[in-house]
Amino acid sequence: MKLCGSVAALLLIAALLVFAVELTARGSLEQTLLFFQQPFRPGWTTIVLFALLIVFLDALLGRPYHALFLLAPVALGLAFVGQQKAFYLGDPLYPTDFLYARQIVELLPLLVRQRPGTAVAFAAAAVLAIVLLIVAWRFWRRRAPRLTFRARLSRLAVALPALVFFGSLMDYATFSWARDRLQISPVMWDQKENYNSNGFAIAFALNVPMAKVAAPKGYSEEAIKAIAGAAPAPLAAPAEKPDIIVVMSESFWDPTRLPATTVTPDPMPTVRALGSGHVLSPEFGGMTANVEFEALTGFSNAFLPYGSIPYQQYVRAPMPSLATFLKSEGYSTRAFHPFAGWFWNRSSVYHAFGFDRFLSEESLPPLEKRGPLAADTAFVDAIIREAEWTVRPFFYFAVTLQGHGPYEPNRYPDSRIAVDGPMSEAARGALRTFATGIADADESLARLIDWASKRQRPTIIAFFGDHLPPLGQVFVETGFMKGYVADRNAPLETLALEHETPLVLWSNRTGAVKDLGSISPAFLPLHLMRTAGFSHPYYTGFLGAVHDRFLAVDRNMLVARAGTETPNWARSEQLDPLIRDYRYLQYDLIFGKRFGDAAFFPKPPESGGPRPVGW
Repeated sequence: MKLCGSVAALLLIAALLVFAVELTARGSLEQTLLFFQQPFRPGWTTIVLFALLIVFLDALLGRPYHALFLLAPVALGLAFVGQQKAFYLGDPLYPTDFLYARQIVELLPLLVRQRPGTAVAFAAAAVLAIVLLIVAWRFWRRRAPRLTFRARLSRLAVALPALVFFGSLMDYATFSWARDRLQISPVMWDQKENYNSNGFAIAFALNVPMAKVAAPKGYSEEAIKAIAGAAPAPLAAPAEKPDIIVVMSESFWDPTRLPATTVTPDPMPTVRALGSGHVLSPEFGGMTANVEFEALTGFSNAFLPYGSIPYQQYVRAPMPSLATFLKSEGYSTRAFHPFAGWFWNRSSVYHAFGFDRFLSEESLPPLEKRGPLAADTAFVDAIIREAEWTVRPFFYFAVTLQGHGPYEPNRYPDSRIAVDGPMSEAARGALRTFATGIADADESLARLIDWASKRQRPTIIAFFGDHLPPLGQVFVETGFMKGYVADRNAPLETLALEHETPLVLWSNRTGAVKDLGSISPAFLPLHLMRTAGFSHPYYTGFLGAVHDRFLAVDRNMLVARAGTETPNWARSEQLDPLIRDYRYLQYDLIFGKRFGDAAFFPKPPESGGPRPVGW
């Protein structure tokens, strides 16, 4: 009888904790109640899991229910962070997010500057919570009876095997009869539904194995040889190799797209005059490194686990990129970003991508600030100075910083931008700040093009935005979007509205390239190499064949050149042969045996010695 009472009390406590976690993560009492009312959702399984965790931790700590002082703060803290991430960026919290926790800490001053009152309240609440937790821990430690050695051993004997069993169910890549019976259904292609259906704790656990990418069905050396046998383009270079500068402008987007809103004067006249098309960004409001990964490699995030960050997880060794190829063609290859080199792991990644040098905040000369961040115009001037000193043909890849949010009102007191539209004063101030940053970025592009226009050497410039800005309040109040964040899985018309950023591809010999359409960032290398006059087995050969059929390869949508859309294509058993081969080849070159290396990527000359200056 006593045992039954203890088990009932344990399950009740676990149920209350799971309920609190779900309520925190979902931010809705109605949705939380619905989760527990649905028989085909694993709410009750999660309660059992939490009960086992309490039993296991109690056995280690030596006192009953002492585990709550560890489990509750951690679970509720993760749920709160997840709710905040979902609110601002539209994605739930993934285990891999902790790989870039340092980035978030570095950006805290910007967040505090935008919402100082909220920041103070959060800090005070955090301090109070920690103090109360310490007091409660010490109080319970002194008064709770110690568990006997036999009681601790029996708890471990029950909890440990059960937890190991639960852990085995988290490998979503293999079918599990037990997982199926427990109503745990991994929905890895739609993480919002994954967290909604399975609950925060189990969905979070299901994402732990994402660091390991399984080989796609049918991948083999023979499959790669068959792709290579389809006569890829030969390797050829133009008689005069042009200098190439690619600028990925932070959150660059056209604010005049907002309905019933006027922004005067036009903040982006240069981009509007020279526009080549749009980039259909795979991200929204953040995750710049994922867009960068596509633009530099020609690989696609669509073939990687949902929520993964290649820069943090997968780039651990030399990897083919535009820099690798152009370096083999005698180019000087340099990357630029006016922030810390460790941010997004860029120092290591750029080295793996074949860049000779990375000029970061640590190695760039001090740059004039515009607001709290390095000015785009000053950054472009630094790039121009570097180019003037470079004798060989060069490939420069630059990531700007000034346009980064949050967009606190009056960031630029000298702004000449006027905003009019159906929005509150707070939203108007944020939009004015953002639009002023766009005007500065546009001016920096005009500066770069003016310099290149006067050069004797052929010069190509590509300029594009990485994703839409996190202007949640502005988007909602103007009616641009229903929520604060963009849809990830929606009809093409909605995806284009919420994910397109401007693209300029320009040459000082032939002018702007026009009518590229709305393309995935992975196709930028193709258009760069075509404009430069290069032929390459992968960048113009294979990618060219894929692009002849598809404008965009998004995780949830294939966009054919004819304009037809194929939603949720990745869930189909029968993939388009070109998309299947694209997936095979990408897996082979990132995770596999690299059977396609010789056929698709010419090797740069062997080089030894120490790492170049600037790393």
